[in-house]
Amino acid sequence: MQQKESLLVIVSCGPSQEAPGLTARLDKLVYHHGGVSLPEDKPHAFVYYITIRNGSDRSVTLLGRKWVIEYDDGTSQVIEGDKIVGETPRLAPGEEFSYNSHHVTGRNARVRGCFHGADESGAKVHVLLAPFELVIPAS
Repeated sequence: MQQKESLLVIVSCGPSQEAPGLTARLDKLVYHHGGVSLPEDKPHAFVYYITIRNGSDRSVTLLGRKWVIEYDDGTSQVIEGDKIVGETPRLAPGEEFSYNSHHVTGRNARVRGCFHGADESGAKVHVLLAPFELVIPAS
């Protein structure tokens, strides 16, 4: 339990509150192996498709994201950044923003993430994405 609690702190999007009605979901996860564009030590690519929906009664602007990737060897990687695939989407109530990106790896991993931004009043908000697994198929 201690390890899980410390991981949740790492995934924290900072000094913000989870926005009621703001949701994020993994729509699809696609696996690709090999190819000239992948490094030899990371020959496995996972393309993920995500949708963020604003079910709240306020407009929300998404400003960035944070991912924590825990590899099966016990190591982890934190990826943080401004924007989401180069955009800062503004979602009115009922609107969605969908995008896809990818992660290359040489081993299995568990991914946790969150998106952060601000609502129309300027309050800092975030939404968590449910954890998902990057599992390399047995060959």
